[in-house]
Amino acid sequence: MGPLYQRKVLLGVSGSIAAYKSAFLVRELIKWGAEVQVVMTTAAKDFITPLTLSTLSTRPVYSTFLHEEEAKQGVWNNHVDLGLWADLMIIAPASSNTLSKLVTGACDDLLSAVYMSAKCPVYVAPAMDLDMYKNEATRVNLKELEARDVIVIPAEHGELASGLIGQGRMAEPDAICQFISAHLLKQLPLHGENVLINAGPTHEHIDPVRYLGNNSTGQMGVALANAARSLGASVTLVLGPTHYPLELNGLNVVRVVSAKEMLTTMQDYYPSSVLTICTAAVSDFVPKTTADKKLKKTSMKGTMSIDLEETPDILATLGKAKSIDQKLVGFALETNDGVGYAKEKLVKKNADAIVLNTLSSSTGFESNTNAVDVFYKDGAQESFPLVDKSILGQQLLNALLNKFEWV
Repeated sequence: MGPLYQRKVLLGVSGSIAAYKSAFLVRELIKWGAEVQVVMTTAAKDFITPLTLSTLSTRPVYSTFLHEEEAKQGVWNNHVDLGLWADLMIIAPASSNTLSKLVTGACDDLLSAVYMSAKCPVYVAPAMDLDMYKNEATRVNLKELEARDVIVIPAEHGELASGLIGQGRMAEPDAICQFISAHLLKQLPLHGENVLINAGPTHEHIDPVRYLGNNSTGQMGVALANAARSLGASVTLVLGPTHYPLELNGLNVVRVVSAKEMLTTMQDYYPSSVLTICTAAVSDFVPKTTADKKLKKTSMKGTMSIDLEETPDILATLGKAKSIDQKLVGFALETNDGVGYAKEKLVKKNADAIVLNTLSSSTGFESNTNAVDVFYKDGAQESFPLVDKSILGQQLLNALLNKFEWV
């Protein structure tokens, strides 16, 4: 999953023979996970029909402020709302005429009015014949747009509609998506950084079919992992044995079973990770011996005792190895005196923050929602009320980035 995933993209299509490529661009954007709304000029409809773009985007296509039937009822296409809806705007193809309007602020059609109202990043992909593209007026317009922080996707060299060969072809749809994706990634606070997260339970086997474990689903850890990925990080998720349906696309997932396996894997990735978050519900104890065959009930004579020993403390082990450039965050699930335990854990484990969960019917294991308190090394504290874990993951990660001054 790239940075276009779940982005709201406003695609502006202007009058150019390259407008036929906008159909392929809509499909490419959707393939990258974006939601696409098309706005086209009247001239663009000479080259491609609104029906084609509407069918591909699964949304109505807008080209005028008013439609005849809707106008009778006082309904109009609000350019301000469209501009505010978008996470980013792409004008492709951007004809010479449309580029001129963007520079001068002319608003004689819906597309240029939407551009003037947009609060999001704007990308333009010029498309015109060789001599038009080389014309000084076009050069000046493109430089002026760049000076206003509009991102220009360079036209490509190739055969043009006139039969000439040169620069002026609109960039291909996949190239446009690649260009925008690379640009967005560079703007993200965790771009180029490695983040390490563990999640889910661990199983400590008594025999081949029985184990010590808990009901952790891994949802909270995965929510944090996806939040980190959406902010540009390369995320490694060390995931214990869970059958809960989780959104794992775009993550480097390493599956483990036991606490020992989880620790070993975490140690492999830890040195190169700037941020490590330990959300896993690691078993506290492991049987001293594991039977190689299923233990029979008849051999136990009504009772059974198991000698246990402590599992390795993953958070504490990582805390001892932490460098000055690394941040380490742990989770604590408590049923009583949670604040006291969390603060004690913060010091003992050499963590930079501890996230405290309390177990209830709407928080903790097997719940889609959670509410937490975060305790920081410097004594600060933040509380996060009950929300869906996917939302809480974003909230927590943003709070951590702010606290660690990474944004």
